[in-house]
Amino acid sequence: MIIIASMADGSVTETKQALAQVGYLADEPAALVSFLAQQLGKPVLVEGPAGVGKTELAKALSRATGRELVRLQCYEGLDESKAMYEWNYRKQLLRIQAGGEAGWGDVQDDIFSEEFLLTRPLMQAIASPEPVVLLIDEIDKTDQEFEAMLLELLSDFQITIPELGRIEAKTMPIVILTSNDSRELTEALKRRCLYLWLDYPGVEREMEIVRLHVPELAEALTRRLVEVIEMVRALDLKKPPSIAESIDWARTLLLMGADDIDRETFEQSMSIIVKHRTDIDLVAERVGIKLAAPTQAS
Repeated sequence: MIIIASMADGSVTETKQALAQVGYLADEPAALVSFLAQQLGKPVLVEGPAGVGKTELAKALSRATGRELVRLQCYEGLDESKAMYEWNYRKQLLRIQAGGEAGWGDVQDDIFSEEFLLTRPLMQAIASPEPVVLLIDEIDKTDQEFEAMLLELLSDFQITIPELGRIEAKTMPIVILTSNDSRELTEALKRRCLYLWLDYPGVEREMEIVRLHVPELAEALTRRLVEVIEMVRALDLKKPPSIAESIDWARTLLLMGADDIDRETFEQSMSIIVKHRTDIDLVAERVGIKLAAPTQAS
């Protein structure tokens, strides 16, 4: 397998090949940014609609480089203690109680040491003795205060803990931040990152992706599947089908023994790609009729 970890003398083409080896078909912009992330030592901000492969890019980089994946899943209200570190207060209290005759200065120095530190994903990535891929997933779900906290890490790959001082990265992590573009991120954050926009692929490219994961499906049926997926995505849905759901649908059709996608087959398996009740009604009405048209004409 081609390993991106040795890309100091590599190329964008080798990066693209390495990602393909682990099941991720990167286009030219994605391959270029993946290559530059290591060459320049800069984080990558990947934006785009849900389900286009943003998170999977980080996972693929982890597999291709042989690095551990350290993932921080963002959510509303996420703070420093859950993302970076916090002190083990119970253990500190026990140490204070066991201090006995020891002076407070000695106890204080002891309880604010690494032994009493609970590391979270950001600090795990910085403190790791082996290089890792750090995935900060769905950063747009946090607030601007959380973004501001990230700036030191993204700029200098270091974290400052008031009681311990500055902790610098032992190795250079590959940092991938993803966003579903639900809110505008700050310019300060964007300035520190390389940028990649991922969108839904075209028919030919999505066929390549589906065929990579479900090679047993006939090429004609794969094309038909992707064309139907395109029709579904063109509707105003709460959640358009992702690439992963295209692959799941291909596997479903294979298990069903389908040789075409007519209206009956579509309605039987539609729940694989459509996940909201109101979307199901809309898709059944708009796409189902189109799929029935050839049968009616014959």
